[in-house]
Formats: sequence, structure tokens, C-alpha cells
Amino acid sequence: MNTLIERCARSQPGRLYAFGTALAAALAPLVDLVARVYVAHVFWLSGLTKLNDWHITLALFADEYKVPILPPALAAVMSTTGEIGFSILLVIGLAGRFSAAGLFVINAVALISYHASLDAAGVKDHLLWGTILAFLVVHGVGAISADGWLGRKLGR
Repeated sequence: MNTLIERCARSQPGRLYAFGTALAAALAPLVDLVARVYVAHVFWLSGLTKLNDWHITLALFADEYKVPILPPALAAVMSTTGEIGFSILLVIGLAGRFSAAGLFVINAVALISYHASLDAAGVKDHLLWGTILAFLVVHGVGAISADGWLGRKLGR
């Protein structure tokens, strides 16, 4: 006896839906990897720029960026270390949610600290990066990652 659900599943739209769902499931780990690499690349380059012109970085944190609470030199060190370190971890996918959360905080502080000097495109960039990072924090970094490998090895 065929139920309505069984008949719908065998229908053309039902098969198309099943194919789309299977395709999305198969591509999800690759999409997670691309999202991680994209956003990590942005912060990696920013961190390297700060590191390569350290005297300018210190001057910017002292005069231009209005980071709340922290002394400018400490904010510069924390920002640069976080951008480089969390980017590496995010690409590898090790401590992925923690790394994405760290970059999310750096991104939020950057947006708040020099929002007035950003044009509309700059604000949109920060919002895009924040959205991707929030997705990675909530969703996880995916199967193609050190976290995914460790989870499979440990049976989680």
C-alpha cells in the first residue's frame, strides 16, 4: 500500500528534491573549506601587513584606531597575533570554532573602532566576514578539517 509520502518521493519533484539534498550534502564540506580559506586569507594578509610595517601599525593603533579599553601597543600585538594565528588554525581547521570566534571578535572590534573612517564598501566587507565567521562558529568548520579528522578518529 502506497502512502502519500511514498508516492511523492517517487514523483519527479520528489526525485529532484532528493538529488538536490544529496548534492548539497556532498558539497557542504567543500563549501565549508572554501569559506574558511577565504576569510582566513583576508585576516592573514591583514596580519602580515601589520607585521611588515610594525612602526606604522603602532602609529595607527595610537592615533587612528580607537580600540576601546586596551592600550594601543597591546591592541596592536593582540590584533596582529590573532589575525595570523587564528587564520592558520582556521585554514587547518584545528580549534575551528574557537578560531572563527577569535577572528569574529577581531573583526567586530575593527568595525567598531574605525567605523567612521570606513566607506560603505568597507562596512559591507566587515559584515560579510562577520557573517561567514558567525556561520563557522555556529555550524562548525566541516568534515575537511583537523577537527573533523579528530572527531572521526575519536568516534565523535
